Amino acid sequence: MTGLSSRHGISRWTGEFVNRRQEWRYRRYVRDSAARQLRAALLVAAALFLSFGLSDYALIGIGPAFYILVSLRVIVVVSALALAWAVSRRPARVDNALPVNAVWVVALTVVILIVPLRPETLNTQIPAVMVVVITIYLFIPNRIPFMIAQSVYLGVGFLLAVMIWAPHQERLLATMTLLLVFVNTVGLFTALRLGRLRREQFALLRDERLTNLRLQREVAERQRLQERFERLAREDELTGLCSRRRFFELAAEVLRDRRRGDGETAVCMIDVDHFKAINDRYGHAAGDAALVALAARCAEVLREPDIIGRLGGEEFVALLPQTDLEGARDVAERLREAIAEAPVASPAGPLWLTATLGVALVEPGEHDIEPALNRADAALYEGKGAGRDRVAMAKGVPARLPSGAG
Repeated sequence: MTGLSSRHGISRWTGEFVNRRQEWRYRRYVRDSAARQLRAALLVAAALFLSFGLSDYALIGIGPAFYILVSLRVIVVVSALALAWAVSRRPARVDNALPVNAVWVVALTVVILIVPLRPETLNTQIPAVMVVVITIYLFIPNRIPFMIAQSVYLGVGFLLAVMIWAPHQERLLATMTLLLVFVNTVGLFTALRLGRLRREQFALLRDERLTNLRLQREVAERQRLQERFERLAREDELTGLCSRRRFFELAAEVLRDRRRGDGETAVCMIDVDHFKAINDRYGHAAGDAALVALAARCAEVLREPDIIGRLGGEEFVALLPQTDLEGARDVAERLREAIAEAPVASPAGPLWLTATLGVALVEPGEHDIEPALNRADAALYEGKGAGRDRVAMAKGVPARLPSGAG
């Protein structure tokens, strides 16, 4: 067994995969080509048996022996054509050992019976038998045990026929035996070698396909992860709003347009009131449901050019292009009312939410959103201190940057 044969589990004695499932896969893979090969062999055999009927007539003339030979040849031809037709209709029949081998046994029997019917042509029958043996091993798709059984049947039957019906040719028995042994040996090892090579090629092809499939899956998984990372960079995973990074990118674009004379721009900070208490009392699932509902309600209120993102935790920010301070106050009031207008469904039951909002304008000459965010955050902090659930307007740049209250 070669290194490849050993690696792929191919038997030294049968030339087949030791793993029955792998052998079944191989046979299914070569089924169509094996069916074509079998049909071709059957048609050639039928044609040869018919053509030799002419030589029967020329050698022995009309008589009982001729009629017997013709009958035997017709049986072989009909059997071969019937099997060829059946295999053409359903290629899977090529794997059915019974009909395939039955037809060849009939054909081999006729080859053996030619000895008593035409003993004078023994010198031409001997090379014909050798050709038939080679055909068994090389041209008929079959399993090795069946090949050996058919060849042994033909060889032993032919030698016995010579001993019984052609005793004057007994001097040829030793030569015929040696020839049969030699031809069987060459045919068997050739068939084994071909079987192993075909299965090695199949195994290598299957390994290559499995490797390619794994690579495709890895590439697809990496693409999926890359798309997810890109999506996470653009969207907040929980709420579907802009991520912090994406919000600042879009805000920078809006400010560039503003420098070209697109009017005033406002920012609105939004913070859920008592969010830490919601998490502590009802659990993080309820807190997540509250954030998702708040994000959806805010998105319904905001206009198409407005941009809303989640900065982190319970803190959100909306950018309101082409909006002055009074317009921003109106938008913020609508946001506050939408957040508080109805309870939020959560795993812990209905939750009533309120939010405090801080509003600030981007001042002329500011090329970055951060100063306005700081002013809006300071206003929000003051709104929290004044009792929450309200809109607080920025009064100017704060002396320090307060952190949001819970």
